[in-house]
Parts: sequence; structure tokens; C-alpha cells
Amino acid sequence: MAYAGIRTRSTLCWLALVGTLAGVGALYAQQRGAPIGISVPPLGDGPFVFDTAEQHKIKVVVVTKGLSHPWSMVFLPNGDMLISERAGRLRMMRNGKLDPTPVDGIPKVENVRLRGLMDIALHPKFAENKWVYFTYTKPVGPELVATTLARGRFDGTALKDVKDLLVAQPPWNGGGGAASRIVFGKDGLLYMSTGASNGNGAQDPSIQMGKILRLNDDGTPARDNPFSGRAGYSPDIYSLGHRNTLGLGFEPRTGLLWNNENGPNGGDEINIILPGRNYGWPVVSFGRTYEGPRVSDNPWKDGMELPLVTWIPAIAVSGMEFYTGDKFPAWKGNVFVGAMRQGEIQGTGHMQRIVFNDKMEEIRREPMLVELRQRIRDIRQSPDGFLYLLTEEDQAALLRLEPSN
Repeated sequence: MAYAGIRTRSTLCWLALVGTLAGVGALYAQQRGAPIGISVPPLGDGPFVFDTAEQHKIKVVVVTKGLSHPWSMVFLPNGDMLISERAGRLRMMRNGKLDPTPVDGIPKVENVRLRGLMDIALHPKFAENKWVYFTYTKPVGPELVATTLARGRFDGTALKDVKDLLVAQPPWNGGGGAASRIVFGKDGLLYMSTGASNGNGAQDPSIQMGKILRLNDDGTPARDNPFSGRAGYSPDIYSLGHRNTLGLGFEPRTGLLWNNENGPNGGDEINIILPGRNYGWPVVSFGRTYEGPRVSDNPWKDGMELPLVTWIPAIAVSGMEFYTGDKFPAWKGNVFVGAMRQGEIQGTGHMQRIVFNDKMEEIRREPMLVELRQRIRDIRQSPDGFLYLLTEEDQAALLRLEPSN
């Protein structure tokens, strides 16, 4: 009888525990299904003044509104600006005003989330040849798309002689993201990122997805790439194992190529990109999947590179600029990145400033513009030393950061 009593009490306790866990599970399921995020009021007309840690008072000027999901921007030699919009529109800022008529010549794009018209860059000899380069998501068949590099000659109102230079292989069904950034190096070569957020292909050296490619200005592989002539390797690969690169640029002090890329739920990174190196995705990561489990038990593996900077939780990093101007002397040498959100919470977009020592070791980070709650897609330094930001919304804005007196 005593044994039966103990067993009955144990059974009751076990049933109570199961009921509690079931209740907790139901609560978590309810929370997952509930709207998550913070309400974002419409962006005002500004200007806005904020205090910062080292530069102190700065002013945020709203240069223009009326943009729809802008992706990238580039300054022309005369001071005007080209801005890409995800839906396939190339917009022009003339004398500080947004031209209501888009620049003609952009081909049809697949426009969903990270897919669409993406980055833009000028040829190093743009003053002579007028070539504008851009990346976009190209529809290539029934439910298939491909990340594509193209260029055209800009005549002031339209792109002429537009031609695809590289259509990344293989095409894919559009699931996940495949963001692309481009930048010209001092060697005159073009560096292009391709995404592979669902993991397929980032470690496969025979295809161009999940890589950084190094190309001649006509889109062909550079002659001295690290895998040139190696069987089973695409000859244009410069580095591999990337998830989704949202920032790409050359660090001015060292001349080295850096990228930032999105992890999944955590694990956003800044990497120093070296030729022939493997950056781990999806074999290793500091991040978790969106459901919660870790991507890998160990964030590092022999033969794969550790990131220079990581974010846990993720900030959905996007855009990157190295500040070299004189308008903000306290920021010289700092790195700026855009943030679409903090820790999977909508309505928490901002910008972050990262400070490094002389050995390129991180020593400080500063979240900035948190009060505006704007998702920041891109950041660029103007020739006169100001910082320009693009917000990522259907009713988006171009912002300019200035010192405040």
C-alpha cells in the first residue's frame, strides 16, 4: 500500500509537471503568434538634434522623403546623387531635390524583400566612360531568379546600352535572401557579393552563390583570383562561405576589403575578406536559427575565419561606411553600419558606430539615432565629409548628418 501511495503521489506530481509544461508551451506558442514590435510614428520633417558619445551634438537633416524601399546611393562628380529603389527604379537627386521622373533603362527586376534593384557603383573612369554598374534580381524562368551584375552608360537622364555582365549561377527559386553589394578596388577590379541565406551553395566552390567575386570591369573573372585554374572551382571566387552580405568596402588605413553580413537570429558579422578564405556559413556561426537552436555548437572550425565583429542578438546589419572626413573629427577612422532592428524586435532600427584601436581590435560601440526608430539600409560619406543615410521603408527618406552648433 505504501508503495502504491508513493507511486500515486509521483504520478500526480508528474501529471502536474506535464500540465505546467504544456501551459508554458501554449504560452510560448501564443507569444510567437502575437504581434512583436514597437509602433513607429511617421518621420517628422526635422531637423533633429541628438547628443552622441564623442562627437556630441549632431544634427539630422531630412534631405528628402518620397523614396520607396531605397537600397543604395552614389555621388556623381557634379554633386548630384543616384539612388536605387528595390522595385527597379533609379532616382536622381539634382541640386538637392528629388527628380520625380526615374532614370530610364533599368531592366525588369524581381521585387520581394531582399530581391530587386540593389547596389550601384561608378566605374573608376566614370568621367570618361559614364558607366554605372548595378546589381539586381533577374527573373530567368518560371519561379526562378538570379543575382545579376549589369552596367549602362549614364547620359544624365537614362542608362543606355544596358548589358548584363554576370548572371550568378545557379538560378534559384527566390526563397530566402540573396543580397548583393559591389565596390571597385584600387586595382580597378570589381568586387561583388552574392547571398545564400538558406545555406544552399555557400560552401560549394563550383557555384557563385554565397561568395564574394573578383571581376574585371566587363564581368569576367580576374586573372589572378585565388582559385583560377583549379578544377571544381568557379574562377571568379575571391572568398566563400558567406550568408548575405549587406555592406562591402575597403578599409582606408589598411586597404583591406571588409564586409558585413546578416546572421540568422544572432550572428551578424563584420569580416576582413582575404583571398581564398572560407567564412563558415552555414557550417559555423555565432547565431541561432529563427526557431531558437544554435546554428553550430562551436562558432569556429579549423580552416574557417572568425569574424572581426559579431552581434548577439542580431541588429540586421545593412550598409557600411568608413569615416575619413573632417566634418566629424572625433569619428575619424570609425566604422558606421545601419541596423534594421535589434534582437528580432520590429521598430528598433538605428545606426551603430564602432571604434577600433591601431591593431583593428574593437574597443567601443555606440548605437545612434535610436530615437528615430528608422531602419537604416545604407550609409555613405559625401565628398564634402557629411554622412548620408537611407531609411528602409515604403515611405523612406534620405537623411544627412551634420555637426550641430
